[in-house]
Amino acid sequence: MSQRLNAFQVAPGAIEAMLKTQAYVNACGLEHSLLELVKMRASQINGCAYCLHMHAADARKAGESEARLYLLDAWHESELYTPRERAALGWTEALTRLSQGAPSDTAFAELRAHFSEKECVDLSLAISAINSWNRINAGFRTRHPDDRPAKAAA
Repeated sequence: MSQRLNAFQVAPGAIEAMLKTQAYVNACGLEHSLLELVKMRASQINGCAYCLHMHAADARKAGESEARLYLLDAWHESELYTPRERAALGWTEALTRLSQGAPSDTAFAELRAHFSEKECVDLSLAISAINSWNRINAGFRTRHPDDRPAKAAA
């Protein structure tokens, strides 16, 4: 698959607006590790290879374990995530899959059990931002770096 266009070059003003939103999210006070899990989970759902590549690398650099990254798609079945992370991941899935219906009262109650009202808004904005990034990057097929090891000479 070839890249359709480079949104970063074609519409720098749009990307600048997204970066301002992302800067707010990054500084809002939510844990960096939590935000990386949210970015990864939304990107898994949306099938955004560019964002998955970026946020897996960012999470690893920040000390995230390989096991937690590998099991993120099955977080419901794993005990590796804290109750707060589980509430955030549930809310991420609910907001990312809006076409399947509005988030349930149960998902919101779980969120509120672990997050303040401001944190709920900040988390929702973080989820909105990564979904926007996913749509830009997956839609235009933004290419992720090729990290494959070079083939050994024969």
